[in-house]
Amino acid sequence: MPGNFSKYVLTALVFASCLTTSVIAEKNYTFISPGDTSGEIVEKAAQVTPLARQYEWQRLEFTAFIHFTINTFTGKEWGDGTEDPSLFNPTALDTRQWVRVCKEAGMKQIILTCKHHDGFCLWPSAYTEHSVKNSPWKNGNGDVVKELSEACRDAGLKFGVYLSPWDRHERCYGDSPRYNEYFKNQLRELLTRYGEIAEVWFDGACGEGPNGKRQVYDWKGYYTVIHELMPDAVIAIMGPDVRWVGTESGYGRLTEWSVLPVELSDKDAIEAQSQKLETFESFIPRDLMNEDLGSREKIKNASVLVWYPSEVDVSIRPGWFYHSSQDDKVKTPEKLVDIYFSSVGRNSLLLLNIPPDTRGLIHENDIAGLQGMRDILDRTFAVNEARNAQVTASGSGPGIKSSSILDDNPETYWAAPEGIVQSTLEFTLDGRKTFDVVMLQENILIGQRIERFEVEAFIDNGWKTVAEGTTVGYKRLLRFPEVTTGRIRLRIMESRTNPALATFGLYNSPLPPEMK
Repeated sequence: MPGNFSKYVLTALVFASCLTTSVIAEKNYTFISPGDTSGEIVEKAAQVTPLARQYEWQRLEFTAFIHFTINTFTGKEWGDGTEDPSLFNPTALDTRQWVRVCKEAGMKQIILTCKHHDGFCLWPSAYTEHSVKNSPWKNGNGDVVKELSEACRDAGLKFGVYLSPWDRHERCYGDSPRYNEYFKNQLRELLTRYGEIAEVWFDGACGEGPNGKRQVYDWKGYYTVIHELMPDAVIAIMGPDVRWVGTESGYGRLTEWSVLPVELSDKDAIEAQSQKLETFESFIPRDLMNEDLGSREKIKNASVLVWYPSEVDVSIRPGWFYHSSQDDKVKTPEKLVDIYFSSVGRNSLLLLNIPPDTRGLIHENDIAGLQGMRDILDRTFAVNEARNAQVTASGSGPGIKSSSILDDNPETYWAAPEGIVQSTLEFTLDGRKTFDVVMLQENILIGQRIERFEVEAFIDNGWKTVAEGTTVGYKRLLRFPEVTTGRIRLRIMESRTNPALATFGLYNSPLPPEMK
């Protein structure tokens, strides 16, 4: 964790608890004391906020996964580690094409499968012969990681690495001390050769190696290497910064809390050291797949609450690696838009996999799907019909302006007075407007608070509910049948403390009703 957070001080803000500046937190957790009441626990949960690296990660919203390795040439999803490196021979590999396609689709980061379960490395690792250095591609002088990292940097995209702990090729896998050192050496190569790494992605696969043994992963040691060499990188999935949503469908939970109870390996020791978690080395990796992870019921018996946001991963094809038999099974633009609304629009980040083909290019069908998706999203969010509305709040904290929720700045916001957990915001639009999408955003720098809300439109001389939801978090998108009105109101029914809202928007999708 960086020791100096002064560079993260943001624009001065005033909010209901009378703080005058909004600063990225130096810690993203809180301890619950045995004597805390249920109300005090809820209040503590509302005050947990993200670290700088987590906040910057959340703001990316939409990122790319690139599954590309020797599996691309064998037709497998999981290689067994016996593949001959000579099979890896893309005929026209162009990482700049990958970057161009991803950037035009609106993605802001690319994560590459530098080593999958088969153990084949896309960079010339000094610790194995099972890599591109022994392939015919570029006569063994190629480095996919280098080419993609440079292409991302030149295009202004962030770059991340996937490194599979499970290695079906490496002979020392299963000899836990030896393999853990091998794995950390490969981590060091990736984190010292290729410039800034924004995300390190681990899955939890732990099968047998070539010797029939299983490995005990040294997660604490892996995290230590990352924090030493790339402290601003988030560690995702089997790591302390970002968690897996729990499925590979592309769909997040309808209720998605970013503040969760977690297990620590040495809580008592941490509390004895002034309750300071420097690098979260006591974090215990585990799958969090239940539908309810952070409700009041789930946190009431917690000992530690941590900011632990959700990442939704899905492939644009049925498989994660390219297979020519799936060229006609690429997800349609409409399906991709639905996934976007159900991931980014449900307080998660969307990680969409786009596997290059045997040429080393993103296939034309994948490109068409991404372009169609981008066109629909661009047309949907081109005009905020609430932009020039007059906003009236049922109450506001000292110095708070309700109009702040219409300024497109996620760090300025309206907040209700302290002690108030239900509020209403009414919007008088500048004329009658037609829309079928609502967007809400909380300023997560002050926590996640809203638990339940309703959106109502004034139709036929009365208020009619057109949308309702539970959590908001960084972003919530809801679709509903098209309405035309000049008045709309947001009713916040429940909140963990006085509710706050950073952004409110009304939009009209170009899709026909049956596709919304």
